[in-house]
Amino acid sequence: MPIGEFELIEKYFSRLGTRRADVVLGVGDDAAILAMPAGKQLVAATDTLVERIHFPAGSSPRSIGHRALAVNLSDLAAMGAQPAWALLALTLPAPDPDWLREFSAGFDALAQLNGVSLVGGDTTSGPLTITVALLGFCDSAYLARSGAAPGDHLFVSGTVGDAAAGLAILESRLSGGSPESRTLLQQRFLFPEARVDLGGRLIGIASAAIDVSDGLTADAEKLARASGCGARIDVSELPLSAALLDCAGPDLAREFAVAGGDDYELCFAVPEQRLSLLADRVPARRWPYRRIGVLNESGQFEYHAGATSYTPARKGFDHFLR
Repeated sequence: MPIGEFELIEKYFSRLGTRRADVVLGVGDDAAILAMPAGKQLVAATDTLVERIHFPAGSSPRSIGHRALAVNLSDLAAMGAQPAWALLALTLPAPDPDWLREFSAGFDALAQLNGVSLVGGDTTSGPLTITVALLGFCDSAYLARSGAAPGDHLFVSGTVGDAAAGLAILESRLSGGSPESRTLLQQRFLFPEARVDLGGRLIGIASAAIDVSDGLTADAEKLARASGCGARIDVSELPLSAALLDCAGPDLAREFAVAGGDDYELCFAVPEQRLSLLADRVPARRWPYRRIGVLNESGQFEYHAGATSYTPARKGFDHFLR
């Protein structure tokens, strides 16, 4: 039996996420009413996922639900903000109950994990497209792309290149590696982890931050430009996972790391005088990160691999320059 729009909302989306006390009025009305914590500032981000652009056709609906929220969580992580409320606009070719059940389960699991409540949105028919607006809050201190200065050291969290390699495996463009490594890389694309906790801990330490969504070099350059800086980056220092090296080998692994995107790690800058504070308050053994370069006054971007000059084959993803 066909399912209608309002039954779809009630059955699959009316109770997603945590039951936050600050939701005065949520799903089911014309708009949500939310109670802001005293002394906090509102932080907002939105992202859209389109089938065949952001994920392959036929992708797991649980993964799509997870990723739709994760990409927004990563934006708030880059600001050092605490996520709280989400709005979901879902465009579907048809209301398939099995698809909706899996999609909502993927969204809900990540929302619960991060204390996010779904408070509203919209549903309509058309090509598969998912838009999430995520709202949260921060104190007077927050991270931005524009706070860095020449001399600041540039870091990246976790490992990079994994998600791009995982997508290449899903699309049969990468065939090497053990089954275990291939599965790990695919999971990094299908179920990315946003570094919300790390972002919050970098407040008062990092001068600027950005999430790695379009490719490390592309996003590092965005941070540097927003801060009026250039950068010198050592690509031999990029953190590569054992799984990526197993599947791609060192040269291709570096290419995935330089420009692959979809890792949702944090790239952040730290002034020289706060390096010891970083090591003390955010130990790399607990929140892995690695220094990859330094910002400078040149306004230019120089890449090298140790003592050898390096020219990236490409910088990253751009929707209108592909």
